[in-house]
Amino acid sequence: MGPSNSNGKKRLVADINVTPLVDVMLVLLIIFMITAPMMTQGLNVDLPETTAKALRQEEKPIIIDITKDGDIAVNNVKQARSLMTQELKKVFEANKDQMILLRADKSVAYGQVALVMSDIQSVGFTKVGMVTKPPEKE
Repeated sequence: MGPSNSNGKKRLVADINVTPLVDVMLVLLIIFMITAPMMTQGLNVDLPETTAKALRQEEKPIIIDITKDGDIAVNNVKQARSLMTQELKKVFEANKDQMILLRADKSVAYGQVALVMSDIQSVGFTKVGMVTKPPEKE
């Protein structure tokens, strides 16, 4: 039956049943363990080497990638050049001082990099940087 006191009357139990809570938490843990590896996707870009030092940044920049196949991605989302320009116009209207970083594979033709840079500047952005990697020490 239930808990009773000394005179035989039943008293209320004010305990929390934690079994459903533990079940829900375990299900959430499994979901996060399965989906977390899927969220770390990126593009494979072979950057050119340089001896310049990294710049300090206060806000998170927009990163535009150009792969060796010529694909363009804005913040790891592949898209055509025309869509990139439209998206950058929306960002420019919201924040005119937004920093743009361009990461181009070293095998990409200079002309294609110049076209993307001119698209970025035609939108109105003035803070455009190039991402490189430091040279390997021998």
